[in-house]
Amino acid sequence: MIRIPFQTLQDEFYRVLASVGFTDERAVLCARLFAENQRDGVYSHGLNRFPGFVAGLGSKQINFRSRPEKTESFGALERWDGKMGVGLVNAHICMHRATELAEVHGIGCVGLSNTNHWMRAGAYALHAAEAGYIGICWTNTTRLMPPWGSAEKIIGNNPMAIGIPRKDGHILLDMAMSQYSNGKLEVLKLQEKELPLPGGYDTKGKLTVDPGEILDSKRALPIGYWKGSGLALVLDTMAAVISGGQATHQIGKQGSEYAVSQVYIAINATGLMGQAMLDETVAAIVNDFHTATPLDENEKVRYPGEGMLRIRQESLEKGVLVDETQWRALLEMNKTSTN
Repeated sequence: MIRIPFQTLQDEFYRVLASVGFTDERAVLCARLFAENQRDGVYSHGLNRFPGFVAGLGSKQINFRSRPEKTESFGALERWDGKMGVGLVNAHICMHRATELAEVHGIGCVGLSNTNHWMRAGAYALHAAEAGYIGICWTNTTRLMPPWGSAEKIIGNNPMAIGIPRKDGHILLDMAMSQYSNGKLEVLKLQEKELPLPGGYDTKGKLTVDPGEILDSKRALPIGYWKGSGLALVLDTMAAVISGGQATHQIGKQGSEYAVSQVYIAINATGLMGQAMLDETVAAIVNDFHTATPLDENEKVRYPGEGMLRIRQESLEKGVLVDETQWRALLEMNKTSTN
């Protein structure tokens, strides 16, 4: 791993996007979101996923010229059609719209259909938290995981994120319904590292900490066993119902993952209780949480998102950590392409 200045990384992402004709303000946003994922230590959805994203632009599976459109509204609830556009941009727009609805109604909810992979769920929950709202969002996926009690891959791992605004660093829960996301398994396999805890089954049906074995078997372990399996099903159902889009079983028949369904919710907690009371309530909870005695005296018990803030600070001070091979590949991408 080597360190690269954040702005340099963002500029290289944008250079590649521009080389395929994606050059407007949405391309700038897209490059920034990819760079921020890498900056915050979400290596599975930064450099690791960028080549596949660019390939999707080239194959026209992702239409960077389209923009999402509102199709229905019902008070604080809206449905939007992603028009098979850039998943990261569609997600950013829809969470922003949810905050606008929450400013009027106290809560806002946007269901988004026909969109593409949004990369990192937490980016959009953080977007809401930065604006002072509680942000909740989730997506369904193609078939990526067996339900509890089966070895057949039927349900999605349906990542969700919750962001809670906090003056000294937002709380951010960002998780897939599998113990480890596919992206995390890919990164650890690349780094030739084992999982800290069993994350799925090997090809012989035994629990394993080998990420490559789990990718080969395609049997990721649901979080909380049957609980994660049930939650994955519920999130898929809600995404399809609220957005009017496809469910996992329909996405799974396509051959590749596209036209997924997502939900974005913003809650105006500041309007409900005032900024001072919000800050005091959240601070008291975090302060009490930090009183827990860690099992490892060299570590502290961290609230969700606390580790990310530490990595972000290091990235901004020392440079963003990147895999050297992936970085060299990015520098060479589309150098001879013309618009």
